[in-house]
Amino acid sequence: MSAIGEFRFSHPSIALRWAGATHPGRRRKVNEDSVFASFPVFLVADGMGGHASGDVASALAIEAFRSLKGRTLADVTSVEESVERAFDDVRSQAVGEPVGGTTLSGAVLVDVDGVAHWLVLNVGDSRTYLYADGELEQVTVDHSVVQELVETGALRRDDARRHPHRNVITRALGPGEQHPADAWLRPAERGQRLLVCSDGLSGEVDDVELAEILGDVASPAAAAALLLRRALDAGAPDNVSVVVVDVDAVALDEAELFDTHVQTLDDTIPREGR
Repeated sequence: MSAIGEFRFSHPSIALRWAGATHPGRRRKVNEDSVFASFPVFLVADGMGGHASGDVASALAIEAFRSLKGRTLADVTSVEESVERAFDDVRSQAVGEPVGGTTLSGAVLVDVDGVAHWLVLNVGDSRTYLYADGELEQVTVDHSVVQELVETGALRRDDARRHPHRNVITRALGPGEQHPADAWLRPAERGQRLLVCSDGLSGEVDDVELAEILGDVASPAAAAALLLRRALDAGAPDNVSVVVVDVDAVALDEAELFDTHVQTLDDTIPREGR
């Protein structure tokens, strides 16, 4: 497993550090996950349907957000347009091709009255968490059969990770009926740590261990590497993708801005093992 790079960017309203990684897992030769981590967009897409369909679908979903990449915060309308474009592009690709689809989860930093906010998005069972003040919160809600069973009381949350239908999702980008993406708007606050991951991580590493790693490992790159390693050590039958983003400061003053610089990921993170 190659070293994971760490990136940073300072903007008048926020300073971030982040890292991302993806791996095909222990049992698969093809990585159908795609990752985009570049200010102000942090997303993971988990493709489904096999080579030349699932991986294409996830890449198309991510590509729809590339126009938001830059040195400024996005706006809510532009993010909504990117979501619509992602749905349209993935659905169009499915015409005449092997049926493929993808999840999509993550967050885009948007400007709300001059204040940086996370606009968290989700379709499917990839997840976005916020870790702050020693507490891990799963912001997104899985669109899955087991989540519906948990919500009705027919299944305990602790048992969901071992349920035989744990990989059956109820929403995705792709052919078939289109459901809107879920969205949450949360203020970005100093000390927050954002975790975006495919179910290749959350299916192998439980929330207790996720919280321990996010709380104990200071560097986003080191945290992402350890999370990936834990999933692989657990067997990782599926592709594994993870993005960790730290909010180092908000509403920066001139001294904090003095050393402003940017490093960005120009493309989807290379699919290790391809």
